[in-house]
Amino acid sequence: MNRPIPRLAVTLGDAAGIGPEIIARALLNHPELRERLQPVVIGDAGALRRGAVAVGLDPDAVVVIAHPDAATNDPATIEVVQTGPDLSDVAVGELSAAAGDGAYRFVVEACRLAKEGAVDAIVTPPLNKAAMHLGGHAFPGHTELLAHEFGVENYSLVLSASDLSIFHLTTHVSLSDAIAGIVPERIDGVLRLVHAYATASGKGDHPIGVAGLNPHAGENGLFGHQDDDILRPAVERAVAAGIPAVGPIAADALIPQAVRGKWNFVVACYHDQGHAPFKAVYGDDGVNITVGLPVVRVSVDHGTAFDIAGQGIAREGSLVLALERAAELAPGWGLVWKAASASADALRA
Repeated sequence: MNRPIPRLAVTLGDAAGIGPEIIARALLNHPELRERLQPVVIGDAGALRRGAVAVGLDPDAVVVIAHPDAATNDPATIEVVQTGPDLSDVAVGELSAAAGDGAYRFVVEACRLAKEGAVDAIVTPPLNKAAMHLGGHAFPGHTELLAHEFGVENYSLVLSASDLSIFHLTTHVSLSDAIAGIVPERIDGVLRLVHAYATASGKGDHPIGVAGLNPHAGENGLFGHQDDDILRPAVERAVAAGIPAVGPIAADALIPQAVRGKWNFVVACYHDQGHAPFKAVYGDDGVNITVGLPVVRVSVDHGTAFDIAGQGIAREGSLVLALERAAELAPGWGLVWKAASASADALRA
């Protein structure tokens, strides 16, 4: 990165959701952000103007530019690269194939710009997975789409707040598929990613707590075999490779300990094991980071909120945090990517 401050591609998300509203609030009501980052929206100007009106802001602040290089970073404007057809007629708060296709298209364009070197990080307001599927794009979510666009296989969704980062072995799949997905290769890969991220953050010696899959981490096989047969050997392999992993530990003990500061790095086995307690504790004070990509990607930790879209009441706090976190991570992300790439090479060896 050779710009004085990081340039962030901010995807619009689903035009029928709260993305346009929280973007308008974040970029116009927080001018102090422009001292640390340069946001460029990748999306639709019409939907953004409608979102600005919904939250009581000036729709004329939305300015279309041809390329991120043309951005001025004027705090009185929202600069947007128009990506595809106008979506201002999409019904707010309703599933829409057009909005789902747009949300997909915005992410793909942001990835292209990152590969080109035109942006230093990607920040993603929420998309709606069902709408994206209606639009013809069968990805489980943002994380998998980003991994596909960058051609990476070993990656993890990470929920982050304060000093805590929760990595996930599985995410947007059914619980039965999550259990089937707890396999040695996946656990080995994620533990190497955690260590790569921790090392690049100057915390490579910090222990990594691995949550058990079953209640009480299986209770010596009484409540399931996966903890003893799959997770524990993976932790032992990690330790042998110099990765300070510990576990499996019963999740109802591990995660409260992590919230109180005992653990900075936790591995959750499935979506709700990590997401439910994290959101209960941190609410809007958390973000979602994808580790394993060659570029920083940070997201809000909430959904499209169709039930309140268009009402002007959506809070922008998580998006502001995502913008700040992306700007913090971007200058040193090369170290994270280098470590993650080395880990991937080690797995293939």
